[in-house]
Amino acid sequence: MPGEVPEGQFSPETASPAGAPPRGVSLRSPKLWSPRDLVLFLVVSALLLVVVSPLLMYAAYATLRPVFGWRTPVQALSNNPFFLLAVQAVFHALVLGYVYFLIAVNYRQPFWVALGWRRLAPRQAMLFFLGGTLLCLAVQLAPPVLPDREDFPLLRLFTSPQAAYAIAAFAVLVAPLMEELIFRGVLFRFFEFQVGVRFAVLGTAVLFAGMHVPQYWGAWNHLLLVSLVGVAFSLARGLTGSLAPSVVLHVAYNAGLMVAFFCETNQFRALGGGFVS
Repeated sequence: MPGEVPEGQFSPETASPAGAPPRGVSLRSPKLWSPRDLVLFLVVSALLLVVVSPLLMYAAYATLRPVFGWRTPVQALSNNPFFLLAVQAVFHALVLGYVYFLIAVNYRQPFWVALGWRRLAPRQAMLFFLGGTLLCLAVQLAPPVLPDREDFPLLRLFTSPQAAYAIAAFAVLVAPLMEELIFRGVLFRFFEFQVGVRFAVLGTAVLFAGMHVPQYWGAWNHLLLVSLVGVAFSLARGLTGSLAPSVVLHVAYNAGLMVAFFCETNQFRALGGGFVS
């Protein structure tokens, strides 16, 4: 039934005291995680990504350009890594606000508990971080299976050491939490409550891979590896019943990639090498 926690999975009501919902609050709302909410989430997210976030940043740039003397023409911003990172940051902030409103304000549910977050013990966090590091190493050492290329769209954003540092910081500090919140938090919850855990694992892994298609267009071996990484993140979410492990795995994985790329490019001074996510 919609709104029920699937059998055998972590139930928010059994969370540790630090993550337990307030007394009298039920996470089994018949409305939360409904098909209607899923459709609204997808529509709102698409509008925020494609229309709202870019327009806000273009407007902000046009307003601030004469104040700070920025010389980059507006038509060149679509290839500017700093501008694109700013658009992504605005998008993530708006999505986070929408999800918070949906859960905490509209349905009066504990935000993180409703998303399936359960605090990890330090030893557990270290083990998952090690797992993400080993996953990164396995991806780096994996032999090519599909045709590949080293000039895919994501790599072209590494235009300078400054851009590389900015992208690396975003990839480690922002992207893992927000991507996991969207895929293994919100979308996983929708699929889990409406269809089941197995579909949630597969569905979120497929959607995660789909999100990376534009970034890796033409680099099919890279995309295959990213897809397998997404499966690992979704399996961690499904097997543990918690969002926290996939976040730690994602942070460690991205950090490992950035460290490897940092070393391969002589501290980002010799850009042009390849990496995977």
